[in-house]
Order: sequence, then C-alpha cells, then structure tokens
Amino acid sequence: MPVDSGSEPSAALLAWYDRHARRLPWRATAGAKPDPYRVWLSEVMLQQTTVAAVKSYFETFTARWPTVADLAAAPEADVMSAWAGLGYYARARNLIGCARAVASKGGQFPDHEDGLRALPGIGRYTAAAIAAIAFGRRAVVVDANVERVVARLFAIETALPAARPEIGRLAERITSERRAGDFAQAMMDLGATICTPRNPACALCPLTEECAARKSGAPETYPRKVPKAAKPVRKGTIFWVQSGDAVLLVRRPARGLLGGMRALPTGPWLAHDPGLAEAPAEAEWHDVAAGRHVFTHFALEYRLVAARLAARSNIGEWWPIDQIQAAGLPTLFARAADLALPEKA
Repeated sequence: MPVDSGSEPSAALLAWYDRHARRLPWRATAGAKPDPYRVWLSEVMLQQTTVAAVKSYFETFTARWPTVADLAAAPEADVMSAWAGLGYYARARNLIGCARAVASKGGQFPDHEDGLRALPGIGRYTAAAIAAIAFGRRAVVVDANVERVVARLFAIETALPAARPEIGRLAERITSERRAGDFAQAMMDLGATICTPRNPACALCPLTEECAARKSGAPETYPRKVPKAAKPVRKGTIFWVQSGDAVLLVRRPARGLLGGMRALPTGPWLAHDPGLAEAPAEAEWHDVAAGRHVFTHFALEYRLVAARLAARSNIGEWWPIDQIQAAGLPTLFARAADLALPEKA
C-alpha cells in the first residue's frame, strides 16, 4: 500500500520522471521556468482530448497568439475557427473569456488555485494543474491518467464515477510536497505510458512494489467501471447549397452545441427523421450521402442533401469551395463537406 507524500514512492516516481518524461511542446525544458500561459492553454486544450490531437493545435495557437494578451485581442471568430476540430467548443468560448479576464488584470495569471478557479472555464482540475505546473504549488492534480494510477495503487473496489471522492482523498495522501509540478506531470506520464488502460507495463513501473492492483494479479481490471448506457440517437439533415464556385455557410447560434461556429445549414435534430424541415432554400434537393457523428451525449445520424442555386441568397455567407478547408468547420460539417465535394464538379 502506498505511503504518505514525501516518501520513497514519491522519490522513485520523480527519479523515473527525470529519465522518462515525455517531450511535449507546452512543457518547459529542464531548468526553465514554466510559462503560465502555455500551461493554461495546454490544459484547456487537453480537456477530454488526446495529447496527439492537441499538439498541432497548440503549436498553431502559440505561433499565432504567443501571449495571453495576443489571444485576448484576437477576434472571437478567428479563435473559434482555429479551434475547429478540437471539439467541446464551449472550451474555446471560455478560452477567449479567460484570456480577456487575465489581460484586463495586467496579463498575469493568479498563482494559486482559488484565484485561478475564479477565471472563466477553469475548474478544480485545471486550477490544480496550473498551480502545480506553472507555479510549483502543492496541489492535488487528478486527470483520467492519475485517476487510473491511484485506483490501481490502492485497488479501489468502488466503481467510477462513484469512486472519484475516494480517489481524490488518496491522491491527496500521496501528493508530493516537493517538485509539485514535476510530481503532477510524472503521475500523468505514468498513466499515459506505463499504467495504461490495457496491458499495463507493471515490470517497468517505479511504483510496482507498492501497487495493490498488481499484487491482485489483475491490474487491468482497475479502476472498476459501471457499464456505459447506450447513447440516444438523433436524426437530422445537412444541406449543401452550391451556387457557382461557392457553398452556403451559416454561423450557428452563440449558445448551444457547436455554438458560434461556421457550419453547413442543418434542420432540427430529432428522434425521427426531420426530412427537409428548415431547408435554407426552395430547391430540387438530392441525396449525396449518409453519415453518423458521435457527440458527448448523443449520436447523430444524418442525411446529406445537395442543391444548386442560380442566384445567391443573402443569408449566411458564400464561401469559395476550393477554400472550404480554411473555413474552420467543426468535424461534423468538415466531414459532410468532404462527402459533398464531388458536387463541385
């Protein structure tokens, strides 16, 4: 069973991290002071998204907006377009709000959890991660990787998500007093590279002697999980409206799913097929393709239809088809556009 912070397991974990830390574009190099802006930006991007998916977005953002003041001054539409494809678009809206809040106070992030949590879009986990990694504060940082490591160290029998309070208490117990940022990142790296969901490499783990799940003989069965319920299915129609060499795009409402993003026009998403309800124009529609896109809380089965118009309406904006990849469409609509592109021929 793991012992308290500052103990041999913490020392072993930090020694392992010194040798095996992942090289990530937002991490400070050894001996360099972390940049709170880069730490914050990466943590927001990494929420419910993989490291592999985030790397290119992070590099694009920091090249275009190298400081929090630069990001705060950016037009919201530009930021939302640059975010397209990362998903969970409320994060992008909160990103802009947080950048502007920090910039309005001299461009300095608070160096403690309470101050960080007062900023838009920063919850308990993100505040703890920034406090530890950017400012060296002792903070209990529990992401999905850390959650798995702790659940296995202590062989927690309670299933997720009910186990989270217990995991938090035990993570508090083992959190190191020294090198807080390195300890937090070491726990994340351990879960990402060694203590993986399937086939954990226990022989390579610096905490293997303390791990109760390994001693049980079935570490991969932790953390315990309640079977997921099937997601509800909605149905909808996506419209590809072409006139000449341009396609009609609309801006989705600021609030709600994919809020504020450019998109192809779509009718309502219902439990039954809505047909051509809320079509953006009177036209001869024909079927192009069908597809399925999974959101957090439901799956959308969509029908993609297309039509050509001789005259362009004054709703939305007419976007050059050969530049459609620059429109910043969310993944759902970018995929639909790819399916419709033969229509330009």
